[in-house]
Amino acid sequence: MTLNLDDKLERVVARHRELAERMASQEQPDAQEFVRLSKEYAELTPVAEKIAEIRKVQGDLAGLDEMAGSGDAEMARLAQDEQAALKARLPTLERELKVMLLPKDEADARNAILEVRAGAGGDEAALFAAMLFDMYRRYAELHKWKFEALGLSETGLGGFKEATASITGRNVFARLKFESGVHRIQRVPQTEASGRIHTSTSTVAVLPEAEDVDVHIEEKDLRIDVFRSSGPGGQSVNTTDSAVRITHLPTGLVVQQQDEKSQHKNKAKALKVLRARLYERQRMEQEMARAAQRKSQVGTGERSERIRTYNFPDGRVTDHRIKLTLHKIDKVFAGDALDEIIDSLIAEDEAARLADLQ
Repeated sequence: MTLNLDDKLERVVARHRELAERMASQEQPDAQEFVRLSKEYAELTPVAEKIAEIRKVQGDLAGLDEMAGSGDAEMARLAQDEQAALKARLPTLERELKVMLLPKDEADARNAILEVRAGAGGDEAALFAAMLFDMYRRYAELHKWKFEALGLSETGLGGFKEATASITGRNVFARLKFESGVHRIQRVPQTEASGRIHTSTSTVAVLPEAEDVDVHIEEKDLRIDVFRSSGPGGQSVNTTDSAVRITHLPTGLVVQQQDEKSQHKNKAKALKVLRARLYERQRMEQEMARAAQRKSQVGTGERSERIRTYNFPDGRVTDHRIKLTLHKIDKVFAGDALDEIIDSLIAEDEAARLADLQ
């Protein structure tokens, strides 16, 4: 490890020790301060433990050097065998530590708002959007996350023009953030008599859920319109003005919600989505200001970027950013094999950011 990194490790260990002493001292900080210190201590503990593990291995190696040079042939052979095992283990420990030290995306631990929209391809695109939405619902169930549909704009043929959901659980955004972008499907539609393969697209956006403290929304900046809800084909689904459309005047962002019969509930859901979109807008502006760092990340997260193709005739799914192909299309749509893609994306992102540290 480099000298600069060693200095950083010393600071981490010293800070971890300081926090432990402050929380154990007789002069207890106030409740709010204690919570802050406890959170920092909990975040530093696995890093401090990994540093201690590496230093123990390094110390053991030094001790084995002495044993190897003791003059006792049997002891030297045993020492050399153990040295080989520890030397093989050390690079893995050091890499794990460097990953822990990578700058954290503060949004990783947050819940997420999922938005899926039909793109090019008419009814096929809408059916594809519904398939993607269902894929993420199944994936959430496998991870024991709560998946709540916030708004569905149906086509009447089983497809979605647009679908929005709230996904709640541990590290939801960290797992799903690389799903943002244009997804493409290639298959023969049931209505296609000649057997031609059609290509359709849908857009996925995964936004970290924002709290009130993250985004302050002034009432004067909102235009709220209420109207009567309607279903596919214009059929009425509600006889009262319960649907809500909120326009954020400074940015022009528009959110519409009509799934609930209560105007109040529709407004609350619409504000939740609006807050997430505004928070994501802030995050993207900050990331654009760090353009050099952004180049090292997997994809840009832009909705215009084609990230993945689902090819039914060949039974394959290809993620174009990392050139990964799985011949498990049914398992991917069932949610079972989606982790293979997501794990690879996270690993690629970590590798790129680690390379920047060299």
